[in-house]
Amino acid sequence: MRILVTGGAGFIGSHITDRLVLEGHSVSIIDNLSTGKVDNLNKDAKFYKMDIVNPRIERIFKKERPELICHLAAQMDVRRSVADPVYDAQTNILGMLNILEHAVHYGTRKVIFASTGGAVYGEGGPLPTPEDQPPHPLSPYGISKLTGEHYLFFYNATYGLNYTALRFANVYGPRQDPFGEAGVVAIFTQKMLRNEQPVINGDGLQTRDYVFVGDVVEAVMGAASNDTNDIYNVGTGIETNVIELFRHLKEITGRNIKEVHAPAKKGEQARSCLKCEKIKKVLKWKPKVTIKEGLSKTVDFFRGRL
Repeated sequence: MRILVTGGAGFIGSHITDRLVLEGHSVSIIDNLSTGKVDNLNKDAKFYKMDIVNPRIERIFKKERPELICHLAAQMDVRRSVADPVYDAQTNILGMLNILEHAVHYGTRKVIFASTGGAVYGEGGPLPTPEDQPPHPLSPYGISKLTGEHYLFFYNATYGLNYTALRFANVYGPRQDPFGEAGVVAIFTQKMLRNEQPVINGDGLQTRDYVFVGDVVEAVMGAASNDTNDIYNVGTGIETNVIELFRHLKEITGRNIKEVHAPAKKGEQARSCLKCEKIKKVLKWKPKVTIKEGLSKTVDFFRGRL
């Protein structure tokens, strides 16, 4: 199958690309390398350095004519979206529309969209949170991802473009960027391995649903082989707080590092956890990697790089 992966030089996108190439698909990548890395690119995939908002992207569609699109390219920093909501909308809404318009014009069959769990649902709902919980995003990032889901519904109803929207929990694993605002697992791991001091924001009791990137790849593969047009949570249904995460990594890295706290970040979500019964039932997917197993694999990766 001819498959286009937007954001294919990024953390999650590169893992998906590797799996698709391994399965024998013809894969093309669009990435502007703003956060993606050349080192992540699969040598057997075609690479186009371009921003998804660029109208010249039509030339790529005309040449490659993808049957399936895995759309992962995005502005994914919640704090940046708050500071610059216009930039967030340009990338996550207008960029996505640029992809969808050309997908329809050049005969794409389906789009798999990387949405978000915690940022779409917001605060105050049941935990773990099911897909039918009314969304109340508290950031422009959450708003733009929810808008993307609405556009998928529109393009399916109007043009017959099939879709699956996957609301990811907090994805972690090898290749995650340790230098950005996001990715606490990568940040803590890199600092511990370098004998530097990680800092826990606030009391450290804020929770997230950490799902290993390898399990996320399996969810995408399941969506690729299923024709239902729907939205699915992709997580573990298990809450882990930052102190627990810190202590797991401290044990795995073997570093004797103190727990140091800093003031809490304004607007940070207190708890997030996704209910995943729907994807288990329909796509026959379930997470297989435990938090300790996933953290060990992540530490091994960063230790190898150092």
